[in-house]
Amino acid sequence: MTTEHPKTALITGANKGIGFEIARQLAKLGYAVFVGSRDINKGKHAAQQLCDRGFEATFIQLDVTDPLSIKQAAGTFSQKADHLDLLINNAGVLDDHGEDILKLNVELLNRTLTTNVTGPIMVIQDFLPFLQKSHAPRILNVSSELGSLKTMRAYSPAYSISKTALNAVTRQFAGALPGIAVNSVSPGWVRTDMGGRNAPLSVEDGAADIVWLATEAPRSETGKFWQNKREIDW
Repeated sequence: MTTEHPKTALITGANKGIGFEIARQLAKLGYAVFVGSRDINKGKHAAQQLCDRGFEATFIQLDVTDPLSIKQAAGTFSQKADHLDLLINNAGVLDDHGEDILKLNVELLNRTLTTNVTGPIMVIQDFLPFLQKSHAPRILNVSSELGSLKTMRAYSPAYSISKTALNAVTRQFAGALPGIAVNSVSPGWVRTDMGGRNAPLSVEDGAADIVWLATEAPRSETGKFWQNKREIDW
């Protein structure tokens, strides 16, 4: 697909779960969506599912832990679209369920920070030229209430720390990019592979708040942390 579509969106980690549902809801709103996924087969399948429903969707291989993969993804994007309206950094890992920081494996912590913090930074940097060609660009970093210092508890320390850092990354980019609305958003506890079967929210509900922030919230709102369509404490 080569698109001159007026509205474009790239979602990382969009082959399943909240990422796929964000892509579906944005496509339903008329966006040409780019399905970012590390796994080629799963990414292609997700994009094809959207196309089969009559939406405009393209798979882009993108591993947020690999600088070369991100640059190649930006190169692929440049062949298919001339601007980017929405960048949603959704890809993330939670590998320390039930872990105690007293016994936290440092290698696990580093892997988590690479995916959840360094990855979004690199993606923003490499896709910034396309965002700057948009008339109303937005960046959303999918965070978690576990990253809020006000409510943080001794649970999943690597994941929680990474989301606190991601919120700081959001504030930094918001200050550096006054022409782009940059926000963090927590979808809440959602029934996904990451959230588990006991989570109270559906993927549709979790994605809906993110899509609202991406499409309806005033663009003057930037550098903030959101949940349930309202600003929450960092």
